[in-house]
Amino acid sequence: MRVIHRTIQLVIVALGLVLTSPHALAASWDELGTAEQKLLRPLKNQWSDLSTERQQRLLRGAKRWHEMSPDQRRTARARIKKWRKMPLEKRQRIRERYHRFRELPPAAQERIRQRHAYFRSLSPEQRQHLRQRWQKMTPKQRQHWRKRELRQKVPKQHRRRFRRHRAR
Repeated sequence: MRVIHRTIQLVIVALGLVLTSPHALAASWDELGTAEQKLLRPLKNQWSDLSTERQQRLLRGAKRWHEMSPDQRRTARARIKKWRKMPLEKRQRIRERYHRFRELPPAAQERIRQRHAYFRSLSPEQRQHLRQRWQKMTPKQRQHWRKRELRQKVPKQHRRRFRRHRAR
């Protein structure tokens, strides 16, 4: 009886491993829903050649797209159009910066997000003034400014607002 019970346990564990393997998560084009196929149509011919991870990312993106409001979709379309018009070198620099950002410790990412929220809260004139000041600084002055001045200028309201935003 013990042998049978143990065998059943092993079969259940093996089945669980098979079902959670990356290959089990892959979907053939025909298994996709109509909405996903319509949205991902440009990738139809290469779908089976994409990695499972890429397919899953694309399916998550399609799901997010369908959950967006019409206004959010318009904004997303405009951003996609802007991205496509960017020179390849600029897109590559942005991707590299994004990857470097993702490799930072969470505390450093938080500081950057707070600074960005502060910067975006400024008027266009204030932002332009800061940009001009920044361009005139030496690397040492910039480092000092990053460590002291900006940290002191980020209002607490932006820190709290961001934490609430991150928790969602």
